[in-house]
Amino acid sequence: MPTKHRVFTTPVPNVYPHYVAKAEKKGRTKAEVDTVMCWLTGYTPRQLDRHLKKQTDFETFFRDAPKPNPSRTLITGTICGVRIEAIEEPTMREVRYLDKLVDELAKGKRLEKILRA
Repeated sequence: MPTKHRVFTTPVPNVYPHYVAKAEKKGRTKAEVDTVMCWLTGYTPRQLDRHLKKQTDFETFFRDAPKPNPSRTLITGTICGVRIEAIEEPTMREVRYLDKLVDELAKGKRLEKILRA
């Protein structure tokens, strides 16, 4: 049985401050990071906060997402040198979608564009 990638067992709140710091460094806000996370997963802000407090790992966070946004498949490009649309493992693809959204936020892209509205 293959070993799970380390990111699957990493608690979301261990990475979340890095997402926020990356966004804030470029003049964006924690609220915008929360908005993209909720858009991607279907969690409400309250549910997101609960998962952060519970130390939920990435695998559980994405597996239990109440309503993954169908438009998330429009997220394309590369992250860490890998084309997102070429990632076959579903949880890893979801993690990379989130990484890409935070990158777009930090690059100054308008929120409406990030959310594929």
